[in-house]
Amino acid sequence: MSTPGSRTLIIQCEAAQLPGLYIDVTDRKMQPVGTIVDIFGNIKKPYATVICRGRCDIRQNDRLYAKAVTESKGYRPVHGKR
Repeated sequence: MSTPGSRTLIIQCEAAQLPGLYIDVTDRKMQPVGTIVDIFGNIKKPYATVICRGRCDIRQNDRLYAKAVTESKGYRPVHGKR
């Protein structure tokens, strides 16, 4: 995870569960963090750019979740530990 600005996160995604664009991202307490605005990198190790709603106070090994766009309407992980 990287924070190039005060409101921008670069996170590594799980390749098997790639989130869509403009999906809301939450922390482990299901508190809203921001929105995915870009996905880039190769197929095996994709990265996503997240624009945070406020100042990004996420720690290096924190796991973030994206709202799934499936019938189950659950949440799935988007960031694994580095």
